[in-house]
Amino acid sequence: MLLSLVLSLLAAAPQVGSPNTAVADPDVPRPESTPCRVTLFDGVMFADFSGKSFGYTPPSGCPGPWEKIVLEGDFAVSAGRQFDRTANLWLGGVNIFFGTTPEPSRDDIAPLLGERTWHVERDLTDYAPLFAVPQAGEADIGNLVNSTYTGIITGAARLVFYPLEHGRTRSADVVLPLSAGANGGTVGLGSGADSLTRTFALPRNIERAYLDVVAESQSQDEFWYLNVPNDVAAELGDFGCTSFRETQVAIDGKPAGVAPVYPWIYTGGLDPYLWRPIPGVQALNFVPVRVDLTPFAGVLSDGTPHSVGLSVTNACNYFSATATLLLYLDRGSSQVTGAVTANTIGAPAPVVQESLVNGSDGSIKGTITVTSRRNFTVAGWVKTSHGKVKTSIAQSIGFSSVQTIDYTSAASVQNALQSTSIDSVTTRRGGEAKETVRERLRWPLKLDSDLINNADGSYTQVVSIDQGYQRSASRAREGDTVSSYVSNQVSTGDTLSLSPLFRVTGHAGARSSQHYFESDSEGRCYSRSIAAAQSSSAPSTHPNTDVLVSIVDGQGCEGD
Repeated sequence: MLLSLVLSLLAAAPQVGSPNTAVADPDVPRPESTPCRVTLFDGVMFADFSGKSFGYTPPSGCPGPWEKIVLEGDFAVSAGRQFDRTANLWLGGVNIFFGTTPEPSRDDIAPLLGERTWHVERDLTDYAPLFAVPQAGEADIGNLVNSTYTGIITGAARLVFYPLEHGRTRSADVVLPLSAGANGGTVGLGSGADSLTRTFALPRNIERAYLDVVAESQSQDEFWYLNVPNDVAAELGDFGCTSFRETQVAIDGKPAGVAPVYPWIYTGGLDPYLWRPIPGVQALNFVPVRVDLTPFAGVLSDGTPHSVGLSVTNACNYFSATATLLLYLDRGSSQVTGAVTANTIGAPAPVVQESLVNGSDGSIKGTITVTSRRNFTVAGWVKTSHGKVKTSIAQSIGFSSVQTIDYTSAASVQNALQSTSIDSVTTRRGGEAKETVRERLRWPLKLDSDLINNADGSYTQVVSIDQGYQRSASRAREGDTVSSYVSNQVSTGDTLSLSPLFRVTGHAGARSSQHYFESDSEGRCYSRSIAAAQSSSAPSTHPNTDVLVSIVDGQGCEGD
């Protein structure tokens, strides 16, 4: 446990003056009970593309049921040159963590300045059945290490179990993976026609069902929010398929849900200095999109095999995808019946408008606008041991992207203003009881990029990005309402100097900040704002080191 302890201490609370990776995100809230810890792996080195196997045995000191289950991970990448890497953890083929890694700093500065450490957590309470029996696990952080790419990643991970002492926690009864195989693994979706589909023999008493979806953009899709329509991709020197991406969920090949794609920007994105030391929203720890499949519970319980799949509309090349199916059973019966009574999802139909003007001097100026608006209802019922339960989901999903193009001999400007909105109202009725769940998600992105052609053949790239994630939710039942709100905002900017061969020669004016706020109707409130900038007191060997310059806690929580 020595490496685990060292990494945990290094990746602890952010410190002013430190160049180490820093996030404002809170840890997973914990009960007050004394937990049991199970180490998954410790001191593992990731220096190739082979998965690292580990074993898991349930904690003997605190057998289930558990009030809370938390995954904790601590990682480091050594000083040197390295790309951001994708990180996946699997148990029994189920994805229990999905994220990316920070890029390190160069070898020519002090190790503590060049090395990056970071800590991640995920609430896995809903996945409790996965941890009830021994399982084989695998850690996948593919990492090329050679004479050029020298940064080595090391890591440790553990599960923390909190015994159930008060009340009750209802986790899923069955957890099923949509992954590459028995050991897990993502599946690549190279085009919109590709799908990740698995067929299951399911229990016959399903009362509720959900699918946790993660689709990570890679290759020509990595910067999908800057992609342009195919007909102008060549002349703009960009990738095609437009700036619209959306994950479609299907049951038995028919539409069953929608999971919009969050515009994650990894720590090498556009300009690595943008993300030192503060990474983009969720860049190190993706939040899955949970799709409610409960209206299909009766159909899924009919005793025949059913397929569950997902695809990404407009995938160009490619998305790395996985999903987890969570089933909640009617423990009072061995067979339920039911039907789908409404399903108006259909297929997405984004609208593309091009207003580009080609000048006689070779310039290209104008805008490209892509919009999508979907309003649909999915409803169904299931007859359970406690009566007939009806579920209706009304969802409105909006997408808008406006790209401003200004390409001349002097500079290439490409700005993007994008927004995704997801509004859901889920109503469940069983007898006289009624529950209404409302959720609103907002994902704004503003990106300005200006590449200037200098007289000496060199280039100057000026980039600024504002990226957000907001979620508000409420649950009303029998006169009681509980609500919650989360806001995560990252703003960053930098000016990068490039040689005529596009090699980085320096940067200036780097500044970034993150503000994370969350509260709920039960009195919990958390707020942290952090800011970073280039340090004038950095070592002379690397005067442009970016460090944390401020930490402000509790803003907006006063009086709570």
